[in-house]
Amino acid sequence: MNATMRRVVIGTAAVSMALSMAACGKAGSAGGDGDNKTIGLLLPENKTTRYETFDRPLIKAKIKSLCKDCDVAYNNANQDTETQKKQFDALITKGVKVIILDPVDATATRSWVDAAARKGVKVVAYDRLAEGDISAYVSYDNEKIGQLQGEGVLNALGDDAEDSRVVMINGSPTDPNAALFKAGAHKVLDGKVKKVVYEQDIPDWSPDEANRKMAAAITSLGKDGFDAVYSANDGMAGGITTALKSSGIKDVPVGGQDSELAGLQRILGGSQTFTIYKGIKPEAETTAEIAVKLLKGEKIDSVAPETAASKSKKGIPTKLYDATIVTKDNIKDTILKDEVYTADQICTADFAKACKAAGIK
Repeated sequence: MNATMRRVVIGTAAVSMALSMAACGKAGSAGGDGDNKTIGLLLPENKTTRYETFDRPLIKAKIKSLCKDCDVAYNNANQDTETQKKQFDALITKGVKVIILDPVDATATRSWVDAAARKGVKVVAYDRLAEGDISAYVSYDNEKIGQLQGEGVLNALGDDAEDSRVVMINGSPTDPNAALFKAGAHKVLDGKVKKVVYEQDIPDWSPDEANRKMAAAITSLGKDGFDAVYSANDGMAGGITTALKSSGIKDVPVGGQDSELAGLQRILGGSQTFTIYKGIKPEAETTAEIAVKLLKGEKIDSVAPETAASKSKKGIPTKLYDATIVTKDNIKDTILKDEVYTADQICTADFAKACKAAGIK
């Protein structure tokens, strides 16, 4: 073989190899997932017990049931925005094509999410609507939840509502849901109670800070200066009820949200009046289903039939769920019926008598 023919043969082989590699690459990217079968899961904090107890395991289990060879790369930001950004960036560097994001600070995510979208990464906003080019959003009608919280306060006050003074301990100012809860609660309470006499937003949803603010409210208003307390979630309600107890204050209605185990026990014990039950399982499993569909390049219309708008994007495919007020009278028909907790988990020795009185055990 002369030199010219050798060059032709080598050139032809090189072209054939390049075409073959290109074809393999194209086949590997079918469905939009490339060779990457990992879905990122970023949750914001662990002070609220639901994230590690329910959200994380439910999402992971549903993803694995829908995609046997998929992996879940999980991280919790421990309420630190910079930590979450590093976790997000690490997933992008790893080549993850779908990320489920529950943001610490929903407004801080815009540049990250937009940069990810430009690289073809799909981001599903979970529970809180992150800013940026989000591909889907799953949560609850959060203003409606605030309205339920307001209704819970009014129900607890009964006929005395119009003459009552209310303390409001709201959620984190960096969580867009907290603003919606507050707006919904005000929509119900304003004009129906005498006055909101003290109101504070609590950074990071901190129970310790809620405790301090409640103590400050008691000092400012006096032990008889308020008639009910709105708490944006159960974790903070724990701090609030501790402050009330320390001051010797009894029989003041306190509301919450999330149906945490400790909150349910306080309801049975009488130091908390109600909570809001949000079905975490359908929210978590719908999010997992959307993430898998996006990974496979499938349409999500059937699981995200609504739309939502953030400050940075309109028409985001969305699914919103409803919620329920839970008192000691319907724990059995809600929490126990849906197997969120068992009677044995709720009715420990300290609450056995209260459970029996509520018909739970």
